[in-house]
Amino acid sequence: MTVLKKGSVLEITPHSEWAQKFWDDLIPAKERVSQHPLFIGMATGKLNIRCFRGALLNFYPLVAQFPSYMALALAKATQFNEAGVVESRDWLIQNLKVEERHLVWYRDWARGFGVTLEELDQITPPPAMNAVNHFLWSINYRGSLPESLAATNLAIEWATGDWSLSVYKGIQNYQSQSDIQIDKRSLAWLRAHAHYDDIHPYEAMELIKLLCEGKPDLQAKAFQAAQEGLEYYALALDECYKLQHQ
Repeated sequence: MTVLKKGSVLEITPHSEWAQKFWDDLIPAKERVSQHPLFIGMATGKLNIRCFRGALLNFYPLVAQFPSYMALALAKATQFNEAGVVESRDWLIQNLKVEERHLVWYRDWARGFGVTLEELDQITPPPAMNAVNHFLWSINYRGSLPESLAATNLAIEWATGDWSLSVYKGIQNYQSQSDIQIDKRSLAWLRAHAHYDDIHPYEAMELIKLLCEGKPDLQAKAFQAAQEGLEYYALALDECYKLQHQ
């Protein structure tokens, strides 16, 4: 059984057969995001600045609203007699606190790359890029607790942790451009997601295992939620990447 260890960190346990298939079957959709040409371009320094800034600007609502999605999931964690609910509640509360500084860090990154705070605060992404926000709001509001965790903390954070690491390693490729400022402050968001946040999707999977064990219907719904979250993420990237060729 998965339990919260001392210090309230989820223990990562071996997957059962259904959980391993759940995880493995998500990898293609996850890699469609994490290995998207937009992120490869960021990591190699080949993405033009217009497209880079467009990504920072139009993905800002996803970052800004992410704690709200998690709070909606937390509101579902009330049936404490059901397996995994207490653990999910405690984990979500802890990680909402972790999210506290992420908005400020992302704003610092955007500002370092020439996006103004006024632009961030006024942005309404195009429909294809905003669809992921609508989906996450809907699944966290209407779906079950494991569906919420699967779509948000497994799917979105898993793919984001992967691409953040590669972009963080290659971000110095933009250092030579005079209108870009790369320093500790502007790298804080990338550094966080490339390092200490990378355990989150594995912990989310542990919660899904607890909540869905012996419940094939719920397992299928959670998988569908995770897969759709990744598909909407990829749709947003495809739309944003069009700026590379304009």
